[in-house]
Amino acid sequence: MLSVAGADHIITMDLHASQIQGFFDIPVDNLYAEPAVLKWIKENIPEWKNSIIVSPDAGGAKRVTSIADRLNVEFALIHKERKKANEVASMVLVGDVKDKIAILVDDMADTCGTIVHAADRLVEAGATKVYAILTHGIFSGPAISRINNACFEAVVVTNTIPQDGHMRDCPKIQCIDVSMMFAEAVRRTHNGESVSYLFSNVPY
Repeated sequence: MLSVAGADHIITMDLHASQIQGFFDIPVDNLYAEPAVLKWIKENIPEWKNSIIVSPDAGGAKRVTSIADRLNVEFALIHKERKKANEVASMVLVGDVKDKIAILVDDMADTCGTIVHAADRLVEAGATKVYAILTHGIFSGPAISRINNACFEAVVVTNTIPQDGHMRDCPKIQCIDVSMMFAEAVRRTHNGESVSYLFSNVPY
């Protein structure tokens, strides 16, 4: 639809699967929220050196290992184990979070069932504080009430989806503004400069 409507270049952020870029016959720049996330962690979590980066499912392992490497901290992941087809999954935590600040990282959160379960599991396992950092905060259905009742210090999202209403309804939600990253990507594309600089740097 975007191509047929006349778009000749796409700039997006944290696609759920990077293969989606291959479905277009026009150039696609998939920006990463990671540099902005690293900046937020260093500026807003004073004890970030005693943190552990946690993926709420096995699929996000690559994302959390990349962030953990850049911060030089450890990582953990939560494996959902389904005993039978229709039974609720039990969550198995792989990694040691005891006495650490756990930072859950994922690309999106919709109804927030998984991250709230994951947060409970981390507290049970001895984490001192739990943060969640998500690129796309969809927050549909019971998401806001689930976050309000959960044990998060903060749930941090970018503004790829407008968050003003969610932030009014839930004081735990904080927002990373990524508009400058998109603006800089547009400027660089327009001037024929390299966009890859933005994959590991924040332009502000």
